[in-house]
Amino acid sequence: MKHKGEDGQRETFIRALQGKKIPILTLDNKWYQLLDEENRRSLSGLEEQLNTLLKQQGKLNNEVKEIKRLKKKLMGEIVAVMDEAGQDTDSGNSQKIEQNKKLVEECNERLEGRQDELLDLPRQIDDANFQLMLATMDRCYETMQENGENIRETAEWISEIRTELKKRLVRKQEMEQRNQAIYSYMHDVFGAEVIDIFDMQYNPEDGKTGMS
Repeated sequence: MKHKGEDGQRETFIRALQGKKIPILTLDNKWYQLLDEENRRSLSGLEEQLNTLLKQQGKLNNEVKEIKRLKKKLMGEIVAVMDEAGQDTDSGNSQKIEQNKKLVEECNERLEGRQDELLDLPRQIDDANFQLMLATMDRCYETMQENGENIRETAEWISEIRTELKKRLVRKQEMEQRNQAIYSYMHDVFGAEVIDIFDMQYNPEDGKTGMS
């Protein structure tokens, strides 16, 4: 639903978000509770974009840990071989050391590549989270406007129903009083047989009347 001044409202939202620490929305249970199914569908593209970046960040962090673990293992093997070999120039030891050094260099290259990717990810995540928050505010604003209108209409309906209910209650009391007067008069004339004569189901004196 489009509202008058929507662009101006969007600018207001943007200014309000500037400098704010926004929680990662797709990791926030309150955010999921805030949205109904229709609004969730409308935001699914932005939600997926943010989750993709978060998964990428998690994957890269895990890879960095694994590479560092492998590098530490390789360095430890190099030191162990060198300590064991001492001054021995055995070609097998030298080959092992050179092989590990080469693997360590590969680890360093892989680490550099992963860390370069990780450098820009926080900004991308913040940007995606900002856009999702902005879109969320748009949806919430629209929902509140629609709900506000429905609340006003419902309040008017309730007020009208209450007025009508009061009128009907007064009318009900008038009819009961009229029936009571008729019953009392007829009872004076016919006695208890008035119930059968007028085919009455209940005794008006008990506050209940009816016709079959």
